[in-house]
Amino acid sequence: GHRQMGMVLEIVARGTPETADDSSSGDGTAGHGMSGHGATGELGPSAAEDLDLMAAPGPGFTAHDPVLAPASSSTLHEVTLHVVEAVREVAPGVTQRLWTFGGSAPGPTLRGKVGDSFVITLVNDGTLGHSIDFHAGALAPDEPMRTIEVGESLTYRFTATRSGIWMYHCSTMPMSLHIANGMFGAVVIDPPGLPLVDREYLLVQSELYLGPQGGIADAEKISAEQPDAVVFNGYANQYDHSPLAAHAGERVRIWVLDVGPNRPSAFHVVGTQFDTVFLEGAYQLGGPDAPVSGATGGSQVLGLLPAQGGFVELVPPEAGHYAVVSHLMVDAERGAHGVLAVSD
Repeated sequence: GHRQMGMVLEIVARGTPETADDSSSGDGTAGHGMSGHGATGELGPSAAEDLDLMAAPGPGFTAHDPVLAPASSSTLHEVTLHVVEAVREVAPGVTQRLWTFGGSAPGPTLRGKVGDSFVITLVNDGTLGHSIDFHAGALAPDEPMRTIEVGESLTYRFTATRSGIWMYHCSTMPMSLHIANGMFGAVVIDPPGLPLVDREYLLVQSELYLGPQGGIADAEKISAEQPDAVVFNGYANQYDHSPLAAHAGERVRIWVLDVGPNRPSAFHVVGTQFDTVFLEGAYQLGGPDAPVSGATGGSQVLGLLPAQGGFVELVPPEAGHYAVVSHLMVDAERGAHGVLAVSD
């Protein structure tokens, strides 16, 4: 990414072959000098060559838990997030070296209520500079969103003044690369009077721009907006293999956040209709103040631009397998696909 933005130094060695340093063949360390920011082409072929979206995960696979825990009764939320660089499987047989908040992409989900205070300590245990930006708070970005170097930490404080599902992410440039390589998560601030439901899930949609196996995201693919996969909660098609569960007649709420960095989402659950839609802080349909009876309107898609979020509610009418997709169908076919498995 930095190389694409012009940070290139050309070194010209002059002299005869006899005076040249025999070590010029090198040990590969020159290429690794850029390993933090996108020198992926020097490390091997793209892992996209091994991508098989029809394959099943291996025997050790565990899906990212999609269940959204309820907000605690506390009004003060103190959290420490460590920047962790780790090789993670992102599709069957495909690994990437992710930059993460806390070891997973998405990072830990935070949840609270309007008026709650959040105190976040970011500790940079990575190998390059990182930062953090919480959309859930309103404040001048100069200090809390600054890039901190390896071994440093900062404290980020904000008060939740508005409800919704909010993105947090690394804002160090190139921001698209830091987000695409795993540095994102969700903050859920419940709207006042949010009713209890039988099941509550959270899906974070993001894109994969695959570098080499075990390497970082490909910055050139990101710039060209050519994702290899689009995924829910960091892994292609994982909820086909570990479906979301519900019983017929239960009320199910699904929160959805599109962290991009580039692709929108058209969230849809095949075979169902949404009777409640909450988008970017406001009810578009239904809600606690909606008429108890007589409402005939429904919704089929929750449309989200990158960094937007909301939730839908539905009541599956009978047992069966209901596909959960982005109705941008090419993205559903790229891995933004799962199943809501409904039993009697």
